[in-house]
Amino acid sequence: MAGWQSFLAEAFAWRTGPSGGLRTLTSAQRCWDFIVQWTYFLQDLGQRASRPEILSERHVQALFDDESGTDLGRYALTTALRSLFAHEQLAGRIPEAAMSALNRTIPKPRQAPVGGYSTGEWDRLTAAARADTARIARRIRAGEDLLRRFRTASSELSIEDRARGEVLDTVASTGVVPAYNGLPSAQERRDLAAQLFLTWRDVAPILVLLGIASGRNGETLKELPAKHRRLDDRAVELEVIKRRRGPRRWFQTVTWEIGPPNRELHTAGGTYLLLLELTQRSRDMCGSSAALCFWRNGHRAGIAATKDEHWAPFEQSLGLANDINPTKWARVRTPALRADAAEDGREPPFLQVNFNRIKTITDARRTKQMGGHLPSAAKTNTMQVLFTSYLAADEPTRDWAEEVMAEALVDAERAALQAHQAALQSRGGAPTVIPGPVSAELLREAGLDEEAASGLAGGELDTAWTACADHDQHPVTKTACEDSFLDCLHCGNCLVTREHLPRLVALADALLKRREQMNELAWWKRYGPAWVAVKRDILAKFDPAEIAAARAQQPPHDALLDLVEAAWERP
Repeated sequence: MAGWQSFLAEAFAWRTGPSGGLRTLTSAQRCWDFIVQWTYFLQDLGQRASRPEILSERHVQALFDDESGTDLGRYALTTALRSLFAHEQLAGRIPEAAMSALNRTIPKPRQAPVGGYSTGEWDRLTAAARADTARIARRIRAGEDLLRRFRTASSELSIEDRARGEVLDTVASTGVVPAYNGLPSAQERRDLAAQLFLTWRDVAPILVLLGIASGRNGETLKELPAKHRRLDDRAVELEVIKRRRGPRRWFQTVTWEIGPPNRELHTAGGTYLLLLELTQRSRDMCGSSAALCFWRNGHRAGIAATKDEHWAPFEQSLGLANDINPTKWARVRTPALRADAAEDGREPPFLQVNFNRIKTITDARRTKQMGGHLPSAAKTNTMQVLFTSYLAADEPTRDWAEEVMAEALVDAERAALQAHQAALQSRGGAPTVIPGPVSAELLREAGLDEEAASGLAGGELDTAWTACADHDQHPVTKTACEDSFLDCLHCGNCLVTREHLPRLVALADALLKRREQMNELAWWKRYGPAWVAVKRDILAKFDPAEIAAARAQQPPHDALLDLVEAAWERP
């Protein structure tokens, strides 16, 4: 596709330039991969678009229809091409019809979110990470203590400790761990280095613990800076990197609690300061500003027995994250971490540990602490991302949310019933319900005089859904009633006969429809008392045959509910 090469080179230059939005080598390489994928796609088309100027809507549609890859792959390629071709310096180079087709909104394929851990798995993971981090700290602090005693009072040491202190003094001064001529195996080199420096195998438990304490994702933890500010020895303030937020929105200042000295492994600030302590010597050797610096065996890289074995790997590439492998750490440690026991009695599998699952459970726990209030719980992501990527897939969180909602609905229903009963007490009691055919005898038994009985029988006392025995004499104010027609359902002046049933059944259906359009708790607060009155105090006093007959006669749509409420109050 020689006709595209100049255009794509220019587009790539703009996309990776100062105003292009791509800020890392990894994102630039990803963009380059999309360019290669696009040219191969064009080449494989039957009627090729050999130049940008002749790209048509048909060619773009062929990309949408291509079934050789996955839906997510096509979505990613389309999004990348849209960003590549959108620069103002390239305007007009792609035909308008093709750009319109490329800019078409397409839904992003949903990826299955990663679930978290059960309570037992989480407790075991936290305890293991904390125990291994404490063991690492004791090991390096013991080496530092021996080195200090060798430098200040070597004569007081045993012959063995003096010999080991001499080796550690040389290693600490030069940063060089002796090569194989003095040590017969790579394992012995690692064991020597581990007395003063962090090593590869130490990284997993420390980062896992830091993820548990801070609630940050793995990328952010790998790029933590060493630069920080202590706030009265109670907290540390530092600037972290949160990728995928768009240009100029990567950096965020966070404050982490330190906690008391004996609780350093229970707080994000305490664990962070411990990490800085354990990596200080390697940081001095490699001159990095990153918090995560350590010693690695440089035999394969040809740098064994040099200062270059100290490095900050994630300054070069986050792709080295696979070398951490927290699942392997969970499997090889003693005792190994396993998932919850299976119901069939088989031995449970090893626990799968990754930073996405850790962040899922930390977000879920914080959401629970906030009572499920997503605006307060959304600490490092938007509410939408928090729910779709972290909370929705976590089964314990879903179970908890369902339990909370069930309890809330019970409380809302109870509150609606109490509000209805309180209204009845203040408004002269429950509505008067006259089941069966309306007769003069039944009306007299209901306490109505001849005039009221005649008006009720003739429909002259009807309101929206029921009838009113005395509209001019409110039970509370003793004046003309000005309440909403929904309040009639809680009033002692309310009269209900079989003739009102079709409208009341329609009202019940309308209230149920509102329930589908509103928040459940808001519905109970607003319409719950009316619903309770209709279902418990009115319809329950008619037999099922009367209700069935009324349902056959009810109007197709209850417009009265819309009429009795102000337009701005409708859902």
